[in-house]
Order: sequence, then C-alpha cells, then structure tokens
Amino acid sequence: MKVYTYSEARQRFAEVLNIARKEEVIIKRRGGEIFAIVFKKTSKSPFDIPGIKTKATTKDILTSIKDSRERITEPVTSPDAKQLSKKSGKK
Repeated sequence: MKVYTYSEARQRFAEVLNIARKEEVIIKRRGGEIFAIVFKKTSKSPFDIPGIKTKATTKDILTSIKDSRERITEPVTSPDAKQLSKKSGKK
C-alpha cells in the first residue's frame, strides 16, 4: 500500500492511478483526513462479442435484406383467425 500526501498525489496523479491498478493507494490531507484509491474492474457487457469475418460486402447484405422483405407470406388460416376476421367484419 502506497501513501501520498495530498500535494504529492495531485502532482503525480497519473502515477497514483497506475499504482492503484495493482494496490490500494492512501492519500492523507493536512487536516487528518484519509482517502483510499482502489481500482475497480468493470464487468464486460453481454453485448461485447467478437466480430465475424466475412467476404460479404455492404451491397450483398443490403440486397439480402431487401430480398427477404419482398417475400410474400401466406395469410394465417387458423380457425381462430377466421373467427376474428368475422367479428371485425373482414372477410
């Protein structure tokens, strides 16, 4: 554990932060107050995933999206759907 006065810590702030990555750093003020600097690791985001390498171009991807949106899907023909369309006045 390293101990610095407030003035020393202020002058060497970058160094103090680098040391705090490995161990606790104590800063003492003239009035007797004591502060501790402790490195806090951040957890990884679940969305932080590695990229995918592909030979597809932006044009290829946009064409695929356009093609998938142009596909016509069959209307729902379940008995429940027929009853709902009758109630709403649709045929």
